[in-house]
Amino acid sequence: MDLFDSNTAEQANLPRNMIENSLFEEEPDVVDLAKDSNTFPTFPTLDPDEVAYEPRSSRLLVRGLGENDMDDDEEDCESSARLLGMSFMNRSSSHRSSSSPYIRQSPPRSCSRPSGRTMVVCVFVLVIVASLTMVLYFLPGCTFTKAGCPQPNKTAPLEPVYPNSTNGELFPWAELRLPHSIRPLNYDLTFAPDLDSMTFTGKAAIEMSVLHNTKRIVLHAANLNITKATFKLGNGQARDVTVLEYKPRQQIAVKFPEELKTDQQCVLTFEYNANLSHSYDGFYNSSYTDKYGNKRVLAATQFEPLSARKAFPCFDEPSFKATFLIKINRKPTYMSLSNMPKAKTTPLSSGLEQDEFEKTNVNMSTYLVAFIVANFTSVSSSASGTNVSVYSVPDKKEQTGFALDTASKLLQFYNKFFEIEYPLKKLDLVAIPDFLAGAMENWGLITFRETTLLLDNNSSSLEKQVVASVIAHELAHQWFGNLVTMSWWNDLWLNEGFATYMEYMSLQEILPSFDTGNLFLSVRFRALDKDALNSSHPVSTEVNTPEQIEEMFDSVSYEKGASILLMLNASLPKEQQFKKGIIQYLKSFSGLNTETVDLWNSLTQVSTPRRNISEMMSSWTSQKGFPLVTVSRKGDMVTFSQEPFLLTSDNTTKAPRQWNIPITFVNDSCSLAPECRQMFNLSKKSESLKVPGSVKWLKLNYKNTGFYVVDYGQDGWNAIRDALSENISVLTAEDRASVIHNIFALSRLGRVPFEQVCHLLSFMPNETETAPVTEALLQLNSIYRLLDKRQESGLASRLKSYIQNQFGSLMESQTWKEEESVSKQELRSALISTACALNNEGYVAKAKSLFKTYTDSNFTFKIPGDLQQAVFTVAAQSDDGWKTLNALYATSTNDAQKRKMLKALASTQDPRRIAWILKAALNGAIIQTQELPLIINTMCNGFAGYLFAWDFVQVNWDRLIEKFPVGSFAIQTIVKSTTSQFSTQVHLDQVQAFFSSLKQRGSQMRSVQEALETIRLNKRWIENNLQAMRKWL
Repeated sequence: MDLFDSNTAEQANLPRNMIENSLFEEEPDVVDLAKDSNTFPTFPTLDPDEVAYEPRSSRLLVRGLGENDMDDDEEDCESSARLLGMSFMNRSSSHRSSSSPYIRQSPPRSCSRPSGRTMVVCVFVLVIVASLTMVLYFLPGCTFTKAGCPQPNKTAPLEPVYPNSTNGELFPWAELRLPHSIRPLNYDLTFAPDLDSMTFTGKAAIEMSVLHNTKRIVLHAANLNITKATFKLGNGQARDVTVLEYKPRQQIAVKFPEELKTDQQCVLTFEYNANLSHSYDGFYNSSYTDKYGNKRVLAATQFEPLSARKAFPCFDEPSFKATFLIKINRKPTYMSLSNMPKAKTTPLSSGLEQDEFEKTNVNMSTYLVAFIVANFTSVSSSASGTNVSVYSVPDKKEQTGFALDTASKLLQFYNKFFEIEYPLKKLDLVAIPDFLAGAMENWGLITFRETTLLLDNNSSSLEKQVVASVIAHELAHQWFGNLVTMSWWNDLWLNEGFATYMEYMSLQEILPSFDTGNLFLSVRFRALDKDALNSSHPVSTEVNTPEQIEEMFDSVSYEKGASILLMLNASLPKEQQFKKGIIQYLKSFSGLNTETVDLWNSLTQVSTPRRNISEMMSSWTSQKGFPLVTVSRKGDMVTFSQEPFLLTSDNTTKAPRQWNIPITFVNDSCSLAPECRQMFNLSKKSESLKVPGSVKWLKLNYKNTGFYVVDYGQDGWNAIRDALSENISVLTAEDRASVIHNIFALSRLGRVPFEQVCHLLSFMPNETETAPVTEALLQLNSIYRLLDKRQESGLASRLKSYIQNQFGSLMESQTWKEEESVSKQELRSALISTACALNNEGYVAKAKSLFKTYTDSNFTFKIPGDLQQAVFTVAAQSDDGWKTLNALYATSTNDAQKRKMLKALASTQDPRRIAWILKAALNGAIIQTQELPLIINTMCNGFAGYLFAWDFVQVNWDRLIEKFPVGSFAIQTIVKSTTSQFSTQVHLDQVQAFFSSLKQRGSQMRSVQEALETIRLNKRWIENNLQAMRKWL
């Protein structure tokens, strides 16, 4: 799935076969009373699922996830008691006689005072008795013999505590993950959507195989009203069964009086009805307005990660692959699509028609199933024997040509590159008017936002780059994710990291003019920025709850995953070795599910000379963050040292973190060509190497192919600055961008003062390449906005002057005419947008003039695509310009242009218009609700909008999480956008208080921890650098 729909292409599977025993490690001598059959009964035999697939977080699961929740102390006591086979109260009472040995005596008439010696003896005796009593109390049943006390049996399983289902009967399963006693073989699914009432009925017949004896079948269903369920075993008669439901985990179950036996075949059939979803997941309704002003409705699906269960009962986990036969009943005025080609259409007595699609010829995970009922038209062509089609609403059929051509080229490229033919007969790409993600890789039926698939004949090369990138990403998924699928969501990066990597690599090969190298470099920088936070997570990390799974769809899984694959490829000694390894991986696990170690093993098998790839790469996937490599030099000896790059101290990690780092470096004698690159593997905390004494400087991380930041020390940074000031071409453009990113990162860390950052940037007036300029502008603009939000107007004004002085000559060299080169379009867009945002009078006047020409020509004059955003944003700051854009937005059919208009409208500094556009997007009638994250992100860049947007989010939080799932990328974006520019204690307290009040409605999201950490870091940076900036600027 592609999450990033803007114009910038935005867990080893943990063992589940044992119960967490950490509660009991502090009492190694506690007797296992469960073994003492004379005193305590033995545990009942557990179903194999309850032993073999117990997740680590079982303390919560055995309690039934929220049923009769206890506080932590009660929970620990009860769990310990269950392990010992007794309750603490029973244990205590077992030492007492049933009748008291004490008899109340009358007080003596007189007493004598005991001697001091008697007192000492009595106290000593009492201490001995008390000690023995405590030993007997805590070690009941212990015999003081040579054999000693029996040790606790830490492998004894806990007896599950089952929750109540909706009808009050015990639900026969107590975990988030499904049991593995049943394997689905085939789903026979029939859907009948009613697009008038926005409801649907369904029938699901699931053929299954019994993997081991069990008395239950547990699967997923959510928001489905099941009206009938039948069960058939083997060739027997189908009989009605009762379906139990446990809504907190979206699970349903059928229990049986007799065990189902291993290798038996059975069919479970459900009939049900439900509402079409009004959010963007499950089987949901959508609408659009055609060119005649008529409202058209449609129904589409979005199942990843956990929403297939909202359309049909299923085993909704990636490892439960099966085949699918899908039928859709529809009105004759509609058409339908699904993963496979249509086999036949049958008229029904109700006046509807039934489309039956071919049974899938591959096993699929449920999240890849898809179907659509709509009035779409298509264009088609053939590529490598596969029928490729692009579908859209009829009014936009002319905008599908570029997507069709690009998809066909990419399909042919991937077929050849992977040495595995695309396995389905057809490949459909469908533009959905209402779609939250950028795109979704459903096998054979890829769905897109209109903005990421459709282009008209006047679209710029930069807009084509965006569409091509998304198509390349989704087609790569047909192999990475669909053909070979991660076993569980903890290894999502195996899907998304690979698709992201292949997205850039494939376009470099087949469409080199799009220059995706700069784009890939930029997203690697942003991945480093996110992973520097303590609130980040390992690439492969344990996830259990739906919210945790949703939050895995972030830049760590996508961009960091792609970055470490790039680093691995660059570090392998022989060309094509990485390619051979991934082909081996795909062929070995075709149709199966995998874990991270499977990938490393495949690469190890083809490595020459033989290298343990798992040993090398596990440090990059199993721990969060990345290393800071420090370079120090004494004479001809250079020492490389590593430590975690931590913006915030991590007090939770006990063991020191280290990485196996494939360091690359160049020096002043040879620094540009790939042949100049030298390699050094840093696997220890510190290692040294010898360099010629004539070497003046080293530049590490050649072309930034490694995922680490470098600190050269004062002398090293001065040497690089002097070299660049003397000759800017002494480093590649990628390496110049890399040193800019690294020194800003070190400034945020507190390792270098801001003055040193400005010293390094002294070469920028001579810079002409896109990557260094766009990275420097991004960093400086973010500081400017931070100062602006702090109302440090004087300092912000001086920083604005500094930016214009550094980049003024390059800004003045830009034209306002059509530009063919994508790289030059990126450069010009960044420069002119910055100039206009900083209110440079000349550029603002030129933008206004261009917009006037555009309106005077009745919108036929063509503004270059890369300049449209800057021109529209300037126009939206005036009353007439905003009104014109608003009217144009309502009627335009150019989706890329509409998106730029919407961002311009959201950039207004008029409070009333800010309030209006937020409300309109939330309601969804005039502006689609899917655009809210974009609108909020844009507003927060302006002074007037950022506080307004934060208030809006607080007031409307419940409505937002109705539209977008808690933890989803949309919610992550909203949280980050509204909080990332706060830098005061007041705002920190306010944000913390708000999210703490949400409880189960979002308080535990990782993005909340990231927001709080970011505010603290902003506050720290301002406090540490404000005085220095005043002095320097």
